[in-house]
Amino acid sequence: MALSNIWVFAQAANGAPTSATLELLTKARSLGGAVSAFVVGDGAPIAAALGEYGAATVYSTGDLGGALPGVAGASAMKAVIDGGNAPDLIMFPQNYEGRDVMARLSVKLDRTVVTNNTDVIVDGDTVKVTTPVFGGNTLVTTGFTGAGPYLAAFRPKSFAAEAGGAAAGAVVAAPVPDLGATGGATVTAVHTEASTGPKLDEADIVVSGGRGLGEAAKFELVDDLAKLLKGAAGASRAIVDAGWVPYSMQVGQTGKVVKPNVYIACGISGATQHMVGMKGSKHIIAINKDQEAPIFGVADLGIVGDVHKVLPKLIEALQGR
Repeated sequence: MALSNIWVFAQAANGAPTSATLELLTKARSLGGAVSAFVVGDGAPIAAALGEYGAATVYSTGDLGGALPGVAGASAMKAVIDGGNAPDLIMFPQNYEGRDVMARLSVKLDRTVVTNNTDVIVDGDTVKVTTPVFGGNTLVTTGFTGAGPYLAAFRPKSFAAEAGGAAAGAVVAAPVPDLGATGGATVTAVHTEASTGPKLDEADIVVSGGRGLGEAAKFELVDDLAKLLKGAAGASRAIVDAGWVPYSMQVGQTGKVVKPNVYIACGISGATQHMVGMKGSKHIIAINKDQEAPIFGVADLGIVGDVHKVLPKLIEALQGR
């Protein structure tokens, strides 16, 4: 089976495609066939970047006028599909908006979905996706059957984003049809959390803190080290649940998946839930006073020591450079 038409649900942040969007476009390109990006919003400003990563066509709903993205996006996608240009596969990012649009589209098309995937291949006449289960200890391969479009969502950092050097994608209008009662809810305000430095899931260096820090005030050590290394600060679920830091900093199965060049785990024991979110890092450094901590099982460099002593010394050494 050859995939002749693949869509990628594309998103933008700060005027540029998100890293997840570029990752999915890169993978879609490798599957063969025509690749299109579907933007819920104005796709024109990012058409050139989307084209560079493989999108020959950029479907754009235009301004939503306050409509909920999930409601408007699914309806616009359904309208294009009904118009005779149905894709074989639609790839979504495993995030809130991606899952919202995908779920609503699933109902409209009466098609099943497979979420939380890390890979997709075409095996003979079957499209198959790979899904980690049991904390990532087992990989399940699922093949789609029946008619497309097949709907699948993928974890961030599942694929490497690589430009293909193509021209800007041709922008095609995908108007949002009448939403009826579902259009009654509107977005009245958007709050963006203030942050400095690189984003957690895009940073080349990530420094994460865990319960071994002892108290919320000690997380300042993690923040300081991350800033000195021009990286991002992350956290284990334990200290997020304890209210030390916001959920946006959580690394793990129910938080963000990161794959930096260097990951430094400070006072993190290494629960399976956490390691699912960071074990793909290129170099892992663990600091923990318990030499039996599971985190050392995946670490390239392990420091058996008290984070309250090791981190200040490390910070002092970096400041002196």
